[in-house]
Amino acid sequence: MEIKAALTGNPNCGKTTLFNALTGSKQRVGNWPGVTVEKKEGTYKNDPSILIQDLPGIYSLSPYSLEEVVARSYLVQEHPDVILDVVDTSNLERNLYLTTQLLELDIPVVVGLNMMDIVEDKIDLKKLARWLNAPVVEVSALKKQGLESLMKQVKNESAKKEQKPFLFSRSIEDAIGSIQRLLPETKQTRWYALKVLENDSRILEELSLSKTDQQKITKLREAIENEFDDDIESILTAQRYDFIEKLIQDCVKRKRTKHAMSVSDRIDSIVTNRFLALPIFVLIMYGIYTIAMGSTPFSIGTIGTDWANDVLFGETIPGMMGSVIQYFHINPILASLLKDGIVAGVGATLGFVPQILVLFVFLSILEDCGYMARVAFIMDRLFRKFGLSGKSFIPLLVATGCGVPGIMASRTIEQDRDRKLTIMTTGFIPCGAKMPIIGLFAGAIFGNSSLVATSAFVIGIAAVVVSGIMLKKFKAFAGEPAPFVMELPAYHFPSLSNVLHSTWERGFSFIKRAGTLILLSSIVLWFLQSFGFVNGAFAFVDDNNNSLLALLGRSLAWIFYPLGWVGDMAWKATVATFTGLIAKEEVVNTFGVLYNFGGELSEAGNEIWTLVAADFSAITAYSFMLFNLLCAPCFAAMGAIKREMNNAKWTWISIGYMCVFAYSISLIVYQLGGLLLHEVPFNFFTVVALVLLVGILYLLFRKGYSEDKSNISVKDFSLNKVRS
Repeated sequence: MEIKAALTGNPNCGKTTLFNALTGSKQRVGNWPGVTVEKKEGTYKNDPSILIQDLPGIYSLSPYSLEEVVARSYLVQEHPDVILDVVDTSNLERNLYLTTQLLELDIPVVVGLNMMDIVEDKIDLKKLARWLNAPVVEVSALKKQGLESLMKQVKNESAKKEQKPFLFSRSIEDAIGSIQRLLPETKQTRWYALKVLENDSRILEELSLSKTDQQKITKLREAIENEFDDDIESILTAQRYDFIEKLIQDCVKRKRTKHAMSVSDRIDSIVTNRFLALPIFVLIMYGIYTIAMGSTPFSIGTIGTDWANDVLFGETIPGMMGSVIQYFHINPILASLLKDGIVAGVGATLGFVPQILVLFVFLSILEDCGYMARVAFIMDRLFRKFGLSGKSFIPLLVATGCGVPGIMASRTIEQDRDRKLTIMTTGFIPCGAKMPIIGLFAGAIFGNSSLVATSAFVIGIAAVVVSGIMLKKFKAFAGEPAPFVMELPAYHFPSLSNVLHSTWERGFSFIKRAGTLILLSSIVLWFLQSFGFVNGAFAFVDDNNNSLLALLGRSLAWIFYPLGWVGDMAWKATVATFTGLIAKEEVVNTFGVLYNFGGELSEAGNEIWTLVAADFSAITAYSFMLFNLLCAPCFAAMGAIKREMNNAKWTWISIGYMCVFAYSISLIVYQLGGLLLHEVPFNFFTVVALVLLVGILYLLFRKGYSEDKSNISVKDFSLNKVRS
């Protein structure tokens, strides 16, 4: 018989690490029905009869965020056989608040005390189990210790129904018992009684109690509120914390003095320092990009990419393909498709996989060791000064891997205006698909400069901040940002399996797109650049300047003349930009096809780099790179915007804003930057660039929309209660 175990816990408590350790490769990832919150489930690798459902990380069962709604709905409606509650022992008081709520459900609970190896305090597990009236098991998800004992308790508890501990005062416990007897037979649980006592409108609507029963409950509620001179929700919250405080006093023996600082505290005193935090973050990112995409002897990402381009896609695969073509006497047109379309196009993109994987490895290490949670705290402090929600940083952080889940992550933001603003700006962050664009121009034009790669990341953040300031001045986005509550986990050594798993998920997504979408588009691009009209006849062309692709590009290239895309490169840059809407990797793929027509890539893509360098100056290359990093994202991300906005008008507003903003910034950089570098003469578009710059500065510093406080609804002030 299958046992369903619900894995719950606070964010950053080690729940994901534990889930991966318990399930191994026997897990499935999808979305919860009707929402885009990630759903993970898998079977215990040592006992397939135990199905583990990984619930979103939450701080409580109060429905403040979408994650909390999903978790509560699953526990109440699906009623799993057992709840496996993961508790971060280094922050026991905070984590036990959720535990007290889980104990109110009519479901057996097993408590897993995680991170015990970094805790200096001594915890009496037997006493703790008696207080909670639930089994407590010491585990280390990172070191994979105590897992068998934990799952043994899960299996044992799944068949039990134990009496829950008394968390509240006698008068409240008596009221809970009285309410339980008034409820329908199938709903006579402690949890439903508490929700009724709290006057939860959704639960009351579901139960459809008689008027007489409602009056009895109202009298019970009023009696308690009169006794404690407070509202019922505050009373219950306070008594939960009273229970936790007494539990801690009895079960925990402190080893540190009250004012002693832990190792994590000492590190945080530096990395989250008001003045040092941002410089440290920038230096760390610079170091990562140097190792992943720089030109130093220890830039292992670049070394791997050079090998992929020089050997794998420069000699080995083209050589094998040439031998196959020669051996089977393949038709010249089909041979061109194989060599100049598929190998050159897909190879130009896959050549950057080593750099991308190295980047993802380091980002995964930062996430797993706990530093990225500090970055969220640091950026929250900065973002709120600019009117942005601190919660916006989570989608932006996710977007460094892929813009699609980054946009989806915006659902954690409760306030509609903050959520829309985050969706509109998340696409500015350089995702994994944009890395090949940065790598191409950093190598071809800027000598593999780490500063170019780092500047792309900094510009993405700056675009978010500038957009936040400007858009917050408009009525649709005006108002105070939502509060941001996040647990800062203790620092720990990252798990190798977690880092590799995270890197593989992100990297495989990139490789899969190269093998499907990019392969298909490479074939289409090859056809468009290989055929055209010569002397009035449609035929295979030797010069791609006569191709259908050139015809299409030239008809649209005039749009980008003010950005410096002129001459023979204009149509190529235009085509690459539009194919980038299919997938951002397509920009490099397109150049791979166009610049490698009739030949093969030799060393490190040097033939492409030479031709690109001949067409682009430093200022035009930077203008092109900026536009493609900031403009509308790929079709998949546009689809995510449409799903999250759930409104066609706001979808087009979002895409339109990104395109206009990207064009404006690229125009300013090319026209004014080129003027300062004496590469661009003063012209009409120089004046346009100056006007745009003045306009942006005006929007940044002008007084914003002021709400009429007398007409603000209660909903506008519905801030999350700080649960700490």
